[in-house]
Amino acid sequence: MKDTFEDQIAGFGPAGALFGLDLGEKTIGVAVCDPDRRVATPVVTVRRRKFTIDAEELVTLVQSRNVVGLVFGLPLNMDGTEGPRAQSTRAFARNLGRTLPLPMAFWDERLSTVAMDRDLIELDTSRAKRAEKIDEMAATFILQGAIDRIRRICE
Repeated sequence: MKDTFEDQIAGFGPAGALFGLDLGEKTIGVAVCDPDRRVATPVVTVRRRKFTIDAEELVTLVQSRNVVGLVFGLPLNMDGTEGPRAQSTRAFARNLGRTLPLPMAFWDERLSTVAMDRDLIELDTSRAKRAEKIDEMAATFILQGAIDRIRRICE
């Protein structure tokens, strides 16, 4: 995998929808952006089962939305180092790349879930509804940050 975000996004091309993925232990939050890469929106929260089942579900989602690349939230430690969760995300991406050969990038996701939880609380969203939507909202936060950066790089 390439080192910098700028290197990683080189394979995305100038346009096309991207998926943002927030990998949790029990769920995968999925978000998509428009082909012009302006706005990220939540798609779904996938309940994790076995890798092959999860991968098949992601392939179906990618194909249905004509996605050209994937942005994974990378859960770095607060000091910027990679711990077990980041290594697990990289391993999932490597394995998914065998089934779904799309360009992939990693975006620092520190505090993305916290930020989205705060937003949902401010909107007076119930605890049950927050639990149901938090992963896809975190994926949206991750993807929006990434596409904003992509736009700045390409300007």
